[in-house]
Amino acid sequence: MDLLNYAFMQRALLAAVLVGVTAPAIGIYLVQRRQALMGDGIGHVAMTGVGLGFLLSWSPVWMATLVSVVGSVLMELIRWYGRTRGDIALAMLFYGGMAGGVMFINLAPTGSNANLTSYLFGSLSTVSPADVTAICLLAAFVVLVTIGLHRQLFAVSQDEEFARVTGLPVRALNLLTAVTAAVTVTVAMRVVGLLLVSALMVVPVAAAQQLSRSFAATFAIAVAIGVTVTISGTVTSYYQDVPPGATIVLLTIAAFLLLTALAAPLARRRARVREHAGADPAECVIPTSGEETGRATVPAGRGSTDGTEGIGT
Repeated sequence: MDLLNYAFMQRALLAAVLVGVTAPAIGIYLVQRRQALMGDGIGHVAMTGVGLGFLLSWSPVWMATLVSVVGSVLMELIRWYGRTRGDIALAMLFYGGMAGGVMFINLAPTGSNANLTSYLFGSLSTVSPADVTAICLLAAFVVLVTIGLHRQLFAVSQDEEFARVTGLPVRALNLLTAVTAAVTVTVAMRVVGLLLVSALMVVPVAAAQQLSRSFAATFAIAVAIGVTVTISGTVTSYYQDVPPGATIVLLTIAAFLLLTALAAPLARRRARVREHAGADPAECVIPTSGEETGRATVPAGRGSTDGTEGIGT
């Protein structure tokens, strides 16, 4: 493939793979928490970080990470204490983030709306070696959290009260989830863009749920879909000269529609298998969109002090 002869495409493909892994990895928890649009809100806040990076002549990726983390913590605090006016506070935070990004980047000596556009919708040619280094470090953090603490994060995502009763630090885990989502947004913004990253966090998970209901299988399928569409979208963008972010998101939606069409016959097949073999009582079932979220299943007589026994792995 001739595109591998170009250094900027090598960097873009590496970034695409990391985005394909990290976005669904944290997205599966956001979907379970019914916070599918959290990534979109963080993306708005991250715009201020990008603008500040240009204004202060600092790395826009690292500045966006810092501002996104602060914004995600504020979002979680508003969720805890905001009560009835929490939605208004969140709206001001989101729109203020957008306005701040536009203002700061226009005040910057080297900034312009063209610079901001590449962060909003992604740009292959602007992924620098420094960006790749930052993306690798941030992606490593996301993978360590989402895989290393998958039992605890899943328990909290399924039922906060149940997790609290079993002794899990619910608020600390909620904050960690929010911070990890913020880091993921900044990992993805160079490839997918701040305004489209939320789709890559949510749609692969929704597509994977069409094929599997267990946590481990859904996680693996979602990541596989994420990597496939990000690589395919990046390659398509190079050869067809189309925007990478939009291409990746459209491919992700196409994957969801395809798997949805295949879901009915697969569901009937699984039902026939269960009729003959019986369902595994220890399997953790992930509800699809529209279903009521249930509690993580713990087999009788196998109680756990950390609330993670019985969670599918």
